[in-house]
Amino acid sequence: VVGRDVSGPTTDEAMTRSEERLNVGTRTEETGRARLRKYVVTENVTETVPVSREEVRVEREPITDANVGNALDGPAISEEEHEVTLHAERPVVDKEAVPVERVRLDKETVTDQERVSEDVRKEEIEVDGPGTTDRRI
Repeated sequence: VVGRDVSGPTTDEAMTRSEERLNVGTRTEETGRARLRKYVVTENVTETVPVSREEVRVEREPITDANVGNALDGPAISEEEHEVTLHAERPVVDKEAVPVERVRLDKETVTDQERVSEDVRKEEIEVDGPGTTDRRI
């Protein structure tokens, strides 16, 4: 059937002109994954700690009239021995695990603008016949 619109439910003398319209939207899809991973590294830490020690020192004291009584406590000539115990501090290292921070992954949505373009089709109607000045409608 030439010259008749067969695209719609009615087939009268009118013609329906259609065109495509661009419907732009979004859909969510997976673009990647992020993962937290904890691992152990070792580093050398050096600290300085003060340490003390005892050293033996010989003290000589001349005998005077004031202390002569202490000097005559034992036999005049004899063998004797005195002992002093010496002490020293040694560095001691101890380690403990101490929590320093909590780390977690979080997500935030960032919105950008993207241009999309697509070719759309539309129907045009021409009039073909005698006495028509504007052939396109």
